[in-house]
Amino acid sequence: MIIQKNANTLKYVSLVTLTLQNAVLGLSMRYARTRPGDIFLSSTAVFMSEVVKLITCLFLVFIEEGKDTKKFFQSLYKVIIENPIDTLKVCVPSLVYIVQNNLLYVSASHLDAATYQVTYQMKILTTALFAVFILRRKLLNTQWGSLVLLVIGVVLVQLAQTEKENVLSPGNLEQNRLLGLWAALGACFLSGFAGIYFEKILKDADISVWMRNVQLSLLSLPFGALTCVVNDGHRISNNGFFFGYDSFIWYLILLQAGGGLIVAVVVKYADNILKGFATSLAIIISCIASIYLFNFQLTMQFSLGAMIVIASIFLYGYDPNKVLKSIKRCKTTAHHKRRKGLVRAVF
Repeated sequence: MIIQKNANTLKYVSLVTLTLQNAVLGLSMRYARTRPGDIFLSSTAVFMSEVVKLITCLFLVFIEEGKDTKKFFQSLYKVIIENPIDTLKVCVPSLVYIVQNNLLYVSASHLDAATYQVTYQMKILTTALFAVFILRRKLLNTQWGSLVLLVIGVVLVQLAQTEKENVLSPGNLEQNRLLGLWAALGACFLSGFAGIYFEKILKDADISVWMRNVQLSLLSLPFGALTCVVNDGHRISNNGFFFGYDSFIWYLILLQAGGGLIVAVVVKYADNILKGFATSLAIIISCIASIYLFNFQLTMQFSLGAMIVIASIFLYGYDPNKVLKSIKRCKTTAHHKRRKGLVRAVF
């Protein structure tokens, strides 16, 4: 009874945490890219996020190894150095995640937080398609239907905002909605591919998720540094690596770094329905907050599109076979209880 209660507590705590992280990250990225003053370099923020993730995952691996320093270093050497082919496999998602995170900053710079939050749900479509092609999974008819609804909802949301094509943000950054849309779709495509590829290599080897994340972050750092040099090398040499940084940017880096770890916890303790609730609540929170923080104009078309996206999320996580099994289980349990009651009454 106590174990079940603790599991339920962890399940709902992870739900609330994922909801807040999803909503707050989108709002924070939008605010960081449009607020008045010096605009920080997003490539350096992505790099620092990987540094924070690496440190966090190293600590978690250290805990996994029983806080034994010798065993900790032996595990790192065995997984990373002695298996170079396996380590090289992780290079693919490492590069993809770096590009994806940079695209998310571009999208947040040019799309309002609510539209960004809704559009980014297209990652459900790309993840499903890559799962079909790479992992050879079969989708239910309801899941294919939900993906069609998802596309319709995102299209409605984007069309509802087309009249605001190019405006200036408070930070004097020109808003190009088309650029923001393509950046978000590119991030969705890369997110789907990287997620399924990472899932595949996790299943193919007996390595903990935290050790895999150590490999991922360790290999992401060279790619992140290269991105900084290519995209912002001139500005970094003139203004410094941490140009535009303040406490809010450091908070944003920690929030983004913690996102992957939160998802790992949610996957362990929550199910698809709860994850659907979390994503849907995050969209609603982003919409409401955007009205007050960014003077977002909520239209009927946007609301309809957002509701269709939310419905598609729930429909994608709905498995009629599991529901039927649950109903049969409940009926069987009720039948046994009634039989026990009759036996007691006879004797």
